[in-house]
Formats: sequence, C-alpha cells, structure tokens
Amino acid sequence: MRFSIRLASTLFILGVLSAACSGGSTSAADATTSTTTTTLAPSTTTTTTTTTTTTTITTTTAPKPTAQLTGLEVAEELTRPAFLVKIDNHERARPQIGINAADVVFEELVEGNITRFAAIFHSQEADPVGPVRSARTGDFELLTNLNTPIFGNSGGNPTVLQLLRNVDAIVLSDATVGSAAYYRIYGGRKAPHNLVTDTATIWRLAKDRGGTPPQIFEYREDGKALVMSAETVTTPIRINYGGYRIEYQWDKQAQGWARTQQGTPHVDADGVRIAPANVIIQFIKYGSSVAFAGSPEARLIGSGDVWVLTDGRLVVGTWQRSTSEDTTTFMDAAGNPIELTPGRTWVALPKPGSATILAE
Repeated sequence: MRFSIRLASTLFILGVLSAACSGGSTSAADATTSTTTTTLAPSTTTTTTTTTTTTTITTTTAPKPTAQLTGLEVAEELTRPAFLVKIDNHERARPQIGINAADVVFEELVEGNITRFAAIFHSQEADPVGPVRSARTGDFELLTNLNTPIFGNSGGNPTVLQLLRNVDAIVLSDATVGSAAYYRIYGGRKAPHNLVTDTATIWRLAKDRGGTPPQIFEYREDGKALVMSAETVTTPIRINYGGYRIEYQWDKQAQGWARTQQGTPHVDADGVRIAPANVIIQFIKYGSSVAFAGSPEARLIGSGDVWVLTDGRLVVGTWQRSTSEDTTTFMDAAGNPIELTPGRTWVALPKPGSATILAE
C-alpha cells in the first residue's frame, strides 16, 4: 500500500516535469499554469527651463556745475557774490593787474573821451587787482541786476557816493574798509594810478553778505553751431570812443579776440594779451550825470543795436533791458537769443555808429 502511494506520487511529479520541459501546448485537461504579466511604467522625461533675466543698470551722471558769468564748468557750485571793481584805463595805469582773471569786463566812457573798466570777478581769484579808481553814476545799472554784489572803488564825487548808498550792493571801498583791503604799489607807478586790492580779502570782508549772481548771458552747448546769420570776420573791428581807439581781432590760436589799444597790443601786468572768448559791442546812449554835468552817464535801460563777436564770427542784433533788475537780452535779426562761447566776455559800451569793420 505504501509502495503504491509512493509510486503514484513519483509518477505525478515526473508528469509535471515532463510537461514543463516539453515546451508544447497545454490542454484544458492539463494542470493549471499561473501566468504573471509585468507592465513597465512609461518613461518620463523632465525638461528644466532656465530663464535668464538681464538687468540693465542706468547710471545718471549729474551735470557738472557751471560758473554763472562764464558758462564754464567748475569743480563745485559757486554761491559767493560777484565782486565788481572799477579799474583805471589811463595810460599811466597800464598795464592793468589781474584783469585777465575777471569773468566779465565792461568798458564805459568817462570824462575826456577816455574809458574806464568795471571788472566783475566771480569764478576766479586775483591778487592783486587794480589800479582801482573812483565810481560813477553810470556804474549803478551794472550793479542792480547782480543780486546784491560787492562793489569796490576808490572814492568818487560826493553826490555819487551819496547816491551809491541807495544801490543794492555791498560797498567795500577804500573809504569803507581802508587798509584792510586796499594798499598802494610802486615800482614806477604813482598815485592815483597805483591803488590795488585782492579778491580773497574782499570776499572775506563781505562776511557771507550778498547774493549769488544770475546767469547774464546765453551760452552755446558744446558742438552747437552759431546762427546762420553769423558772419566770419578776418579783419579787426575798431571802436572809436573819441579819445581811445580800440580794436579786436580774432586769434584762432588763442581762441579769443585779441585787443589792441591805441595801436598797441593790450597786455596785463604779466604780459598776457587780453583776448576774451566773446566781445559784445553794445551801442548805447550817454547822458549827463546828476553828480557832475561833464561826466558821461551810460544809459543801460532801453534797447539798441548790438554786435556780438564770438567763435571768430560776428552776429548783428539788438539788445533790450526793461528795468534795473532785469538782465540784458541779446537777440539776433530773427529774434533768437544770441548764444556765446563759454568763457570770458568783454562788453564795450560805445555810442551808436562808432564801430567799424576795417578793410583788408
């Protein structure tokens, strides 16, 4: 019996192994075979998108400050007042001292049909400056539109000095501050043509009084061309004041208008030729001063003709100033502002019809 069970088991196992090894088909009568199916998960590709952000940094450079009376760049904004001082132009007063450091110089007619200068110092200092001479009533309108400037002079007619007290200016003259700012030099110079001062002392004595001057001229931006009406001038332009003949001629190398006085090159005490970047020939009328009938008084309120010399050319136009507080405007024939070259400017104040362009 045990033998029969063992034999049956052995036969069953052999049958299963035979079916597994035969590789043939399996019928329904055969033993059940378990089939396992493996399903692979789909392949997943991950794409990483990198976004590059470009940041543009715009750096704005603040414009550099410019000097109010020259239009030239300066290291820092100028807030001190302008210093206008009367400078002698008598033949015994030449050569003048420090005058090439002035931002603006006015040349006005005085007694005897000669001229005297009103020099405005602001962006540069000068030590010494002179010879310093007396005031005239015609100086007042040179002061009233400068926002309380400092005025320097050596005496004057009693009536002039009395009227000067009503002018909006800080008077630091030899009479008000004396030897604290004024002294005489010699070496061939004699009184009254040898009194001098210096700008640093004057500004110190002002003790923060006075206001910053306004910009009194229009300036061209770098590279901007002059108006079409500008005429190239190659010959001297002569101004006849009666007693003095003044000439200006463009000096390309110096980039300025070289000045000649009475047929002689006009130089300062250092031997440097006077050759400002701009010359404004403002034709004005003269009246008689209330202080002295024989003293010409420049009439600077109103309008008239003007010749502007800049960048080697001449622009013909008109000038206008409505009130004492207004700055003078200079317009070309089309009514556009005449723009100067940044730099020093000399303003001639002759009578109408007293300037000519010399022939070659």
